[in-house]
Amino acid sequence: MSAIRFLIVDDEPLAVERLQLLLARIDGVALAGTASEGAAALRLIEALTPDVVLLDIAMPGMDGIEVARALGSLEKPPMVIFVTAFDTFAVAAFEVEAIDYLMKPVSGERLAKAVDRARGRLSEDDAGEPAPKTSRHLEEFWVSEPRGLVRLAAADVDRITAERDYMRLHVGRRSWLINHTIARLEEELDPTRFVRLHRSSIVRRDFVTGFRRDETGRWYAQLGDGEEQKVGRLYLQNARELAGRA
Repeated sequence: MSAIRFLIVDDEPLAVERLQLLLARIDGVALAGTASEGAAALRLIEALTPDVVLLDIAMPGMDGIEVARALGSLEKPPMVIFVTAFDTFAVAAFEVEAIDYLMKPVSGERLAKAVDRARGRLSEDDAGEPAPKTSRHLEEFWVSEPRGLVRLAAADVDRITAERDYMRLHVGRRSWLINHTIARLEEELDPTRFVRLHRSSIVRRDFVTGFRRDETGRWYAQLGDGEEQKVGRLYLQNARELAGRA
């Protein structure tokens, strides 16, 4: 396979220099060019047709999210790997189908993994394999960890609970906060996989092991981890359908 051609877009010269040095240490990679702002990046992408863009998000003028959205109009847009100092753009990055999201300062090991991901996508294209079908439902999240952002499959999430302006994703004994609204998650998650049982809670359907009613008639969902989730009155029909009593 020929070298993967990268375009670096960042308004900080030191950040551009660091990425250039890290790319130089990775085999099978070539630098197509650099840009310091969004509009110039779009012009270079059309002229140079790089395979991958290492794209900063917080830039003056046209930011990285806007650049990525604009790339969607190209016949063959490059893959996008976001490189940013902020983890608050993860949801927006997912929506524009970025293949990775790197936190500054980027380590050589983490960049190499992102390059491998891009190389895998290109190999699929070269082999003529059909592109994977994209679901209209939310299939994964990017969540913050000490080492940066990692992908979390929606199918692995047991339940989701609201905490003020954030949502907490629960997977086994671990949990992560994301900047999202419960109403939007209810729209974006697959309804055959998830069900809303309370104004502040969404639960994976197969994580519900049963239901009980207390002496006042209030319903509670019994969950796979031994916890219980109160069923809100507005969502009682959802519980009845899940219990097969609709």
